[in-house]
Amino acid sequence: MTGMKRALLVIDVQESFRARETWRAVDRPDIAERTARLVAAARDAGDLVVWVLHTEPGSGTVFDPEQGHVRLMDGLDPAPGEPVLTKTSRNAFTTTPLQQTLTARGVGQVVICGIQTEQCCETTARLAADLGYDVLFVTDATATFPIPRPGAPAGRDLDAVLADPATLSAADITARTAYALSGRFATLTTLDEVAPRTAAAIG
Repeated sequence: MTGMKRALLVIDVQESFRARETWRAVDRPDIAERTARLVAAARDAGDLVVWVLHTEPGSGTVFDPEQGHVRLMDGLDPAPGEPVLTKTSRNAFTTTPLQQTLTARGVGQVVICGIQTEQCCETTARLAADLGYDVLFVTDATATFPIPRPGAPAGRDLDAVLADPATLSAADITARTAYALSGRFATLTTLDEVAPRTAAAIG
């Protein structure tokens, strides 16, 4: 919308995911590079960039800060003045001062990218819409992983999960998110629309 201040929300593009076995099944292994294009375009436009990291303190998982993986993926570096928030919920609002940060900057529109498409990205888009923000969801600048069928045996390795015909593919997950968000919670858009390839690379 013309004249509306905008913020790019970079959600969970962090090394935690690369430390998991499932990373080899990610649908967009170049998510850091896609994110970098969006960041460059946002900075060129004078938009706010907000970085969000997911943490699970004390869990002993790759999302436990003590394990050393809760950091932005290589090539992504916040500029001075760009907020870096840590969350413990799936959406980026509930456990962070994100809403206060956006309000203080007069932001009315948010652009969403990151990991995972149907989890932290989609839930953030839904809540942002309910809070009154105009939401742009950059579908091809999100990434996700195949999901095992409900009730699948626990402890299977990734190859067994991928071989199961009832496993939901990353492409199907992304399509379902698009159906759920479009016209209800967000306007779907693409990386090329938001960040034309002429935008300078960062890093």
